[in-house]
Amino acid sequence: MLDRLSLILVVVGALNWGGIGLFKFDAVAWLCGGQDAVLARIIYTLVALAGLWCISLIFRPRERADY
Repeated sequence: MLDRLSLILVVVGALNWGGIGLFKFDAVAWLCGGQDAVLARIIYTLVALAGLWCISLIFRPRERADY
């Protein structure tokens, strides 16, 4: 569950950085009222923590999912 949530947050962060790089548009800042808004800073922090968590996915042995 935590792995999936972390991956979702990392994707959100990647899309936001893509928007900044391609269009100079920060969607998180736009939705939250600027980069200095408390909510924006919380989102940026959660995305950063999710990215750190996803580093552990690189070093974990591959698990087989039987659905």
